[in-house]
Amino acid sequence: MGTYKKAATTSEIQDGGKKKVVLDGQEIMLARVGDKYYALANRCPHMGGDLSAGRLEGTVITCPRHGSQFDVRDGHNIRWTDSSGIVLFGFKLLKSPRPAHTYNVKIEGGDVLVEV
Repeated sequence: MGTYKKAATTSEIQDGGKKKVVLDGQEIMLARVGDKYYALANRCPHMGGDLSAGRLEGTVITCPRHGSQFDVRDGHNIRWTDSSGIVLFGFKLLKSPRPAHTYNVKIEGGDVLVEV
């Protein structure tokens, strides 16, 4: 079990917004959907794209590098790449689809705390 550390304040992230933070040397993307806050590893497990620079639609973050998609609630992989055919086959051969790492989040007062 890790330690909860302040990553942001609730007022820093608007509904549908995201923010990149570094806690204990780990690059983490915070996302807010409605009144819920989520945290996942900021680097895409596919090819290392910066997820905080991607598009957040509902609970789905799309990596700007190859279009990989992950659910911010639990990190599960929705789409490994937006490529198709032989290119998709090659991407899956080189690196099997896997989830994005998620972190536990809690709110105390106006602070967003992430367990690292």
